[in-house]
Amino acid sequence: MGLTSAELIDLVLDDGTWTSWDMAPSYGDISEAYAADLAKARERAGTDESVVTGEARIAGRRVAVVLSEFRFLAGSIGRASAERLIAAVERATREGLPLLAGPASGGTRMQEGTPAFVQMVRIAEAVTRHKAAGLPYLVYLRHPTTGGVMASWGSLGHVTVAEPEALLGFLGPKVYEVLNGRPFPSGVQVAENLFAHGLVDGVAPPAELAGLVDRVLTILDLRSNAGRAASASERVETSGQIDTWDAITRSRRTDRPGVRALLRIAASDVVPLNGTGQGERDPGLIIALARFGSAPCLVLAQDRREQAHQPLGPEGLREAQRGMKLAAGLGLPVVTVIDTPGAALSPEAENGGIAGEIARTLGALVNVETPTLSLMLGEGNGGGALAFLPADRVVAAQHAWLSPLPPEGASAIVHGDSDHAAEMAEAQRVLAVDLQQIGVVDRIVAESPDAADEPEEFCRRVGSILEDELLGLLRSGPGEPTARAARYTG
Repeated sequence: MGLTSAELIDLVLDDGTWTSWDMAPSYGDISEAYAADLAKARERAGTDESVVTGEARIAGRRVAVVLSEFRFLAGSIGRASAERLIAAVERATREGLPLLAGPASGGTRMQEGTPAFVQMVRIAEAVTRHKAAGLPYLVYLRHPTTGGVMASWGSLGHVTVAEPEALLGFLGPKVYEVLNGRPFPSGVQVAENLFAHGLVDGVAPPAELAGLVDRVLTILDLRSNAGRAASASERVETSGQIDTWDAITRSRRTDRPGVRALLRIAASDVVPLNGTGQGERDPGLIIALARFGSAPCLVLAQDRREQAHQPLGPEGLREAQRGMKLAAGLGLPVVTVIDTPGAALSPEAENGGIAGEIARTLGALVNVETPTLSLMLGEGNGGGALAFLPADRVVAAQHAWLSPLPPEGASAIVHGDSDHAAEMAEAQRVLAVDLQQIGVVDRIVAESPDAADEPEEFCRRVGSILEDELLGLLRSGPGEPTARAARYTG
């Protein structure tokens, strides 16, 4: 077992700020044996039920908190603890508070059977209503969390982080062994494996939880500096002629700064997220909460470094769709970053439905009910790039470009070889400056003379322009889908 609820309160919450919301539990008519179990549980745990609820402050910010106490009948959820949990979630919703949940439970309380089991429905509904109100729901999965708790309030977080080496899963391994006559495979129901499969956003020890919650809530605080505008000196943009093939060659430099450099240099309070939440993750996609200056956003970025080894696949596109839903639910602008040699071309990608996922990503981005900004950072090959393009505002680096195929592929189709790649690229008007002329790109970021030769200055320049654009979008709100699509009339 890990920390008790009291120990977690002392470790994570600001000193002296905890206020309990709990009323004495009521059980009605119960057996003597169950009453004895409850009495022993109270003595063992030092709490009156398996859930404690209340409010406190983290880094000075008011938050609602619901925590399991595993020492009370293995953190199991009965009707009284379900009522307590639901009441706390509903109060957090009424009072407009972010909610931090720390489950650690074996699931439904067996002493109460099905009447306890069906409380999962009400718990899930209360959490879903809290999220529908645009309020953050943050989950810290503690060791162990299984059964009905994992299948309800443990799996509904906007952001979900797990305790290192925590046992996490639907069916407890002891139950599996009894039912199947063999042990459950080792290494599956552990926090690190869930992270590897995109089921949780991170793995962090309890000592890091307060800092993580603070960073997330800082990013989500849309009220801070929302009226600020970037200064005129930050509006550095390019002019003059750009040779198409020279720009394409520059965009392919291995030392050109990508999204990792951009986040490291120009963003603050970055909180990486992970996976689809449905057993998939793609290392070629970065999904993160971040701030550029005072402007918060959710970043969905193609990582050129990872895609050099593993091209963007259908899993990455499904991750992006998860990110858009998350951003809309939290009222955050979406920033997509295009920098890709192209989506995966493989039997695995075809079997994973990559064409359909490109279509669904395009549709989701056009229709997402939150402001959107697309950043063309470098290469933009094919449908994998196009899926990240439609937005309220489009910003592009000077040497960024967008093409139906790599220029060499276009040359092969038209001429039967790759020798005419430069000619094809120019004819197809792939450059950001060309796209600006037809209204696809709104703003171009200068490279002086090349992003690879001035990585820090370039990233700061991009970050400043992103802040300016995002603050404008926060003031104006999301565009209509028809308006987002209208710029592509050509």
